[in-house]
Amino acid sequence: MHRDRGPADWIRRYRPRPNASVRLVCFPHAGGSAVVFHPWAAAFHPDVEVLAVQYPGRQDRLAEPPIEDLPELAQHVLGPLRATVGDSRYALFGHSMGATLAFEVARQLEADGGAGPELLVASARRAPSRHRAELVHQLADADLTTHIAELSATNGRLMEDPRARAMILPTVRSDLRAIETYRCPPGTALRAPVLTIIGDDDRWTTLEEAQAWAGHTHGGFELRVLPGGHFYLDEQQAQVRQLVSARLGCGGE
Repeated sequence: MHRDRGPADWIRRYRPRPNASVRLVCFPHAGGSAVVFHPWAAAFHPDVEVLAVQYPGRQDRLAEPPIEDLPELAQHVLGPLRATVGDSRYALFGHSMGATLAFEVARQLEADGGAGPELLVASARRAPSRHRAELVHQLADADLTTHIAELSATNGRLMEDPRARAMILPTVRSDLRAIETYRCPPGTALRAPVLTIIGDDDRWTTLEEAQAWAGHTHGGFELRVLPGGHFYLDEQQAQVRQLVSARLGCGGE
């Protein structure tokens, strides 16, 4: 079912900028969708074209079963990503689960011998080598609902709606199964530099776990800590965009 999908189904281009100097491909969190990054398409510096990955099992792809294996999901992204960015400069940004998926995509791209990303931005996620024995995806619906609500106020409001909850829970559970069962190949390090950004009150990613991203790159590493919890991005979007634009040489927003 996923095999027949074209690049536009996987990679969303909300504001085309054909003359942009770099493409920023964004990967949503568990349960998230591409539309999370819709505001970024207009807010970023004009030299940056924002693209967003749409996973199966949500929004207009709701009828498709989610992919519960992270390397398999990465494989499905590769072709559409290559077709969309072409020979352009590009970077990857991922939040939470999206950070690990972006890492796996970058790993597979580099392993294939093609042009990898110029930068990987890993947001609100511990390094792939820092595994916790978590089984959140096995929680009962009520406990999983509480967990989702605890992560952010926005999530909490969504989970109060029974219809939204019925749609969100299966997708979140599948995404969490994919991320919690993922095991990074030992010794994996990218050629691309890594910028890691975390919230200072994120109990799902400690400072040590974030610092461990340094062991996954030969291209340089930087760690930035911003105010907030796991979804610090809700309040710090402008600062994150400034950080990313500066690393891409686009002079801020």
